[in-house]
Amino acid sequence: MTTTTKTTTRLDVPKTYKLFIGGAFPRSESGRVTEVRDGEGRFVANVAKASRKDAREAVRAARKAQPGWAGATAYNRGQVLYRVAEVLEGRKAQFVDELQRTEGLSAARARAQVEEAIDLWVWHAGWTDKIAQVAGSANPVAGPYFNISVPEPTGVVAIVAPQSQGLLGLTSVVAPALVMGNAVVVIPAASSPLVAISLAEVLATSDLPGGVVNVLTGDPAELAPWLASHADVNALDLTGAGDLDWVSLEVAAADTLKRVIRPEPGIAPETPQRILALTETKTVWHTKSRM
Repeated sequence: MTTTTKTTTRLDVPKTYKLFIGGAFPRSESGRVTEVRDGEGRFVANVAKASRKDAREAVRAARKAQPGWAGATAYNRGQVLYRVAEVLEGRKAQFVDELQRTEGLSAARARAQVEEAIDLWVWHAGWTDKIAQVAGSANPVAGPYFNISVPEPTGVVAIVAPQSQGLLGLTSVVAPALVMGNAVVVIPAASSPLVAISLAEVLATSDLPGGVVNVLTGDPAELAPWLASHADVNALDLTGAGDLDWVSLEVAAADTLKRVIRPEPGIAPETPQRILALTETKTVWHTKSRM
């Protein structure tokens, strides 16, 4: 009688980290990748390195998706952002592992960062149906008219995310831009590309319409100038661009009258003003009834 022994040895299935554009995960058209290594120099993964053409496609996808996202009810946008928090909570262990490997954090510190990011998504979800009441107003005028000011989304926002605390930094700039209905093209921290694409997977499974958020992993110094000068980008958030020539980026943005948020140290502040920095105010006049 012959017996066979089943081997337990198997090959690992390494994850491929691609870009996130238009709700899909394409490779960079350039074919370039960047090696990510842990604190001890061991290979972790290859990550796609976005090009100018990838940036152009991301802006195109954002422009196409933005009107639909802005047209959704504030309640619906809040549900979607809360769903992001729910999915992120369910994948907490994965994000903790990626932060440990790429940022060299202890398990406790990585877990604390993930939990803070989850809480930040919940916080912004709660603002979607409240920010209009805070920012809007009925203005007194001399005449038989109603004069009402209401906040509206700016449009397509290009973002250079904070270069520290990869997941929390990314959340701190993307979530406030989504509250009012903007679409986003974001360059995550060059040191933490893995969590950026993993967050994109969370967004893709959280009922967020494809194209509302687009993630371009790569070199911020290479990609930011193209986004700053792109005529179809309405606002430029340079929170994480402190180490770049951000003044030149601001000058490039001025040619197309973009709103610009200048660099800030650390993580973007958790305030309603951060949401309002990426809104426009629309004022409406209407005659009062004379009956």
